[in-house]
Amino acid sequence: MPQVTMYTTASCPFCIRARNLLDKKGVGYTDIRIDEKPELRPEMERLSGGVTSVPQIFIDDFHVGGFDELSEMAIDDELDKRLGLA
Repeated sequence: MPQVTMYTTASCPFCIRARNLLDKKGVGYTDIRIDEKPELRPEMERLSGGVTSVPQIFIDDFHVGGFDELSEMAIDDELDKRLGLA
């Protein structure tokens, strides 16, 4: 199964939605909380091409983007394909 990594904060509603969507699919992920480890924010920004908002979601080396993009991938069945669930 591909490695899913998310850069998030605790109170961000879009971060919570992303976690819920992946949990509902039974997908494990690494949740990097930049509110707890602000020193990792520059890493997130570098990997995302300068994006500063959370969540920033990656499937292996593929930059999904935020929750809106993750949700769109789920609607289009692209998420299951990328995760090897389809």
